[in-house]
Amino acid sequence: MQQSLSLYDLNALVRRSLEQCLPDACWVQAELSNVRVNNSGHCYVEFVQKDPRSNALVAKAQGIIWANVFHMLKPYFEEATGQAFAAGIKVLVQVQVSFHELYGYSLLVQDIDPDYTLGDLARRRREILQQLEAEGVLTLNKELPMPLLPQRVAVISSATAAGYGDFCHQLRHNAQGYYFRVELFPAVMQGDRVEGSVLSALDAVNARRDEFDVVVIIRGGGATSDLACFDAYLLAAACAQFPLPILTGIGHERDDTVLDAVAHVSVKTPTAAAEYLIARADEAADRLQTLASRLREGVKARLSEARRRLNDCRKGIPVVAFRRLSQARLSLQTARHGAERAALSSLTRQRHRLELFGQRLADASPEKQLARGYSLTLKDGRVVKDASLLQAGDGIETRLQRGTVWSVVGKKQV
Repeated sequence: MQQSLSLYDLNALVRRSLEQCLPDACWVQAELSNVRVNNSGHCYVEFVQKDPRSNALVAKAQGIIWANVFHMLKPYFEEATGQAFAAGIKVLVQVQVSFHELYGYSLLVQDIDPDYTLGDLARRRREILQQLEAEGVLTLNKELPMPLLPQRVAVISSATAAGYGDFCHQLRHNAQGYYFRVELFPAVMQGDRVEGSVLSALDAVNARRDEFDVVVIIRGGGATSDLACFDAYLLAAACAQFPLPILTGIGHERDDTVLDAVAHVSVKTPTAAAEYLIARADEAADRLQTLASRLREGVKARLSEARRRLNDCRKGIPVVAFRRLSQARLSLQTARHGAERAALSSLTRQRHRLELFGQRLADASPEKQLARGYSLTLKDGRVVKDASLLQAGDGIETRLQRGTVWSVVGKKQV
């Protein structure tokens, strides 16, 4: 019969072999695949390694962080990285290899190096930014013109967030009394639902984009470990290509997210976002004041020029009037001389005609006819032209050039 070992003996042999051949602790690079904390505060994780080309799993191991270690390690890691200790991140952990006869192989986590995760997060951010740049959308939102006076503001935030309240208070109580119309599009701003929730809010704003000048995404407060949700590719791509300028005030003083990188303007806090909008209103007011001053100066200059031209015209009126009167007087004199010459010429012509008519009348007068040997016979003071009008015995008067003869008709011939 062949020599055999019980399962327990085999596992015990494996445990002793591992303890003898492995150091007390070693540093291991891996990705967190699953993170679970039980009621006792112990954290159970699953470490995995994936093929960089196919993304297929090539290694997997269970890990344990005892409650006393996890209580210190988690806040230290999240404070240093701004990243939640959750599945999907790469870590560099110091582990002790453990093999238990009943529970099998596991890694006992003793320490963690946040710098490794920071480097990986930075690499992921760079990769997302490089992808957006390769797609030609990285700076699209930054290239949009920011309205001179962005008063219609669509806010994407949590309705109960203190940052949203600070933002609204700052706008409503600005020292200059500028008016802003703010409408909230509620979204989850921390946790795994951030990306989908903010994308839905962006869709709602886009459906009414003609009603707004700018979109403000504010978070305010909360743990820095929640920032990783703003490094998502889909959210960054949507914001980069959004048709309205996007202003971010996610509430972190130290790190910038991918969302900050693609936004038109990025500030640190919701209050700073409100101050930016107020500053834009100040710029618009200053510009309006400048334009008003230029308008006043322009009107003054136009009035001054018009006044000068009016004075020049007023001074020129007597000269023009005198010149016109002189021209009229000369024209009148010329016309009068012409009329006199015309009248004189007409009178001369008419006098000549009268002389001709007088000569003709003189030539046709009875005296001229009598002087030529003619006589003039009258009866009862009337000229007799027809002998038939006379009767025998009628007394007639005959006028000669010299003298008058009275006679009685004795005989007539018709």
